[in-house]
Amino acid sequence: MTEKRRSFRKVFKIILLLLLVLGAVAAWIGYQAFMGPSVTDKQEYLYIKTDDTFEDVIRTVTEQQIVKNPAFFRYIAEAMEYPESVKPGRYKLTEGMSNRRLIGNLRGGYQEAVKFRFENLRLKENFAALLGKNFEADSTTFIEILDNEEVAESYGFTEDNFFTMFIPNTYEIYWNTPPNKIVARFHDEYNKFWTTERKEKAAALNLTPQEVSVLASIVKGEALHTDEMPDIAGLYLNRLEKGMLLQADPTVIFANNDFTIRRVLNRHLTIDNPYNTYRYKGLPPGPIMLPSIASIDAVLDHKKHDYIYMCAKDDFSGYHNFARTQAEHLVNARKFQRALTERNIMR
Repeated sequence: MTEKRRSFRKVFKIILLLLLVLGAVAAWIGYQAFMGPSVTDKQEYLYIKTDDTFEDVIRTVTEQQIVKNPAFFRYIAEAMEYPESVKPGRYKLTEGMSNRRLIGNLRGGYQEAVKFRFENLRLKENFAALLGKNFEADSTTFIEILDNEEVAESYGFTEDNFFTMFIPNTYEIYWNTPPNKIVARFHDEYNKFWTTERKEKAAALNLTPQEVSVLASIVKGEALHTDEMPDIAGLYLNRLEKGMLLQADPTVIFANNDFTIRRVLNRHLTIDNPYNTYRYKGLPPGPIMLPSIASIDAVLDHKKHDYIYMCAKDDFSGYHNFARTQAEHLVNARKFQRALTERNIMR
């Protein structure tokens, strides 16, 4: 009897030990699945589209190798009731992040906003492409809005000058924000930018904010250096006041739709296009590029002088020689033309 008891106790101890080991293994697996490091270094962000389902999320997490063990991720997600709480967005990933924390962020919709910065954009198509690259909607959707006359008019612009509503800066916007709301956000920022002081300065020039921005786009097209912008702006304002043609080379390049032109020739000046300021008086109907804040303020705070001519310096420094008379200007222009020829810049 004693021998049987000893055998029983021995078996019991073995079973108990096995249970303890299994329990420890289960606890370890549970910890790893729930609290252990799970997120890899393969991706910086997890993008969940507006119509994505839980299975779409699982597919993305698996295909992009976002977590070490997709099966663990699925198990914890179901345990945390995430399948019923999928929220679109752009979620920041940190290497070693646990499933619990990641799924908690996904459930709560705690996404990281896109820091969207833009400047030096020439065409609306360029802007639409940049928007499509940074947000969920594609570039086609954005260009349809930017080219929509009714949308432009709803914000107080024309189809031609609508581009002036977008003030180059850095904006924080959620990745999955609908395109129409993104545009509305830019309109809000435009209204903040055009303070009472700026509007009063524009009115003193007999220009609307949109016209200031159109002129600023020409100034930006001419100026390689920000510190020269107020001088260039003053020159064009002088020409506008005198009723002269602006004769701005960047508008001719825009009118010809050939941005490879480095030397504006007589044949470029003949194009019949309202953006050709060698043929049409006043400002063109819209901007020739997206004006910068510096160029807008350069128009509003322009340098007061009596120059009406300018020509790029022949040292190719990016600065200009300014002149009051055509005779002075022709001397400067010949120097620059010779410099272009010497460098074999013929077109």
